Amino acid sequence: MKIKMLDLSEQYQSMKKEVMAKLDEVMSSSQFILGDNVKQLEADVAKYSGVNYGVGVGNGSDAIHIALQAAGVEAGDEVITTAFTFFATGGAIARAGAVPVYVDIDPVTFNIDPAKIEAAITEKTKAIIPVHLYGQMADMEAIRHIADEYNLVVIEDAAQAIGAKQNGKSVGELGTAATYSFFPTKNLGGYGDGGMIVTNDEELAEKARVIRVHGSKPKYYHHVLGYNSRLDEMQAAILNVKFPYLDKWSHSRRERAAYYTDQLETKLEGIVQTPVQKQGNYHVFHQYTLRVPKRDELQQYLKEKGVATMVYYPQPLHVQPVFKELGYEEGDLPETEKAAKEALSLPMYPELKQDDQDYIIEKIVAFYENAFEKEQKSVEATKELTK
Repeated sequence: MKIKMLDLSEQYQSMKKEVMAKLDEVMSSSQFILGDNVKQLEADVAKYSGVNYGVGVGNGSDAIHIALQAAGVEAGDEVITTAFTFFATGGAIARAGAVPVYVDIDPVTFNIDPAKIEAAITEKTKAIIPVHLYGQMADMEAIRHIADEYNLVVIEDAAQAIGAKQNGKSVGELGTAATYSFFPTKNLGGYGDGGMIVTNDEELAEKARVIRVHGSKPKYYHHVLGYNSRLDEMQAAILNVKFPYLDKWSHSRRERAAYYTDQLETKLEGIVQTPVQKQGNYHVFHQYTLRVPKRDELQQYLKEKGVATMVYYPQPLHVQPVFKELGYEEGDLPETEKAAKEALSLPMYPELKQDDQDYIIEKIVAFYENAFEKEQKSVEATKELTK
């Protein structure tokens, strides 16, 4: 590809010496499991999130699963969430023995629609998982109000949203807990898997720490069924090098998003829908996602022109084969299903060059000009035939 969705090579070169020195430090210490680097990252990310506790785990998927278990979600409980998300959200609920209950999204932000939550609450409902999709927080104030009224746990799936804010509150401050992924593609990504739970709930944090080490406390004494899901010391060391750059990278992402939006709204007004940042939100643009007509054709055209794009997500969770037994059908979540057919994410990362953005924009404009020209010719040809 001429332009990749994500290119981490320049970022790595800019901090290569720091990373290699830190890794050598870990190797020399021979402290590879839950060492000082994990503890430092847990403390720093918790503070950054405006909460007291961080618990490093193996990956973002486990972070959701362990947070649910630590919060007391059990087999047969229902957990309300969005179907327009990565599989890990629904998968973690099911692995915890609970039942995912999917509700529709706000078509403006792609996030769960709080207005749809209350009608989905039953006597079995135990928790809500809002997903802060693409880097923008869901309406946490409205969700918190509902949760308080019905005494529900709120686990924020913030895999894509570290650093995001809402009315001055950080991810993690309005939920019972929040979960992060440190997968390499994330805004703060390692060079392998990693994840974290952040919370102000001391009991939840302690339970999560026990669950991540096979449910053992003290060692070799098991009171709960846990897992082997520890944040790796090497990954924590890398993340400690990268963490101080996070705010700078978020600012760069926002600058590139603003440029995309300005150019696309000027050149394709009324044709493509650019991302909307809701008032009071600080969007960190893990992805820059458009709603576009002729999505699949545009994606193929851009591929031919050397531009990588991604569809997040082409098949919502409620109609995934693995969740067939839940009984959902096409048409049950119309806004979710519409978004799955229209959403297209463009290349987005802090080092993305403006010349590359200009090329991407130029090709998108050219696609729609050609498409509309073909449509006009087709209309004229039809008119001629019917004379």
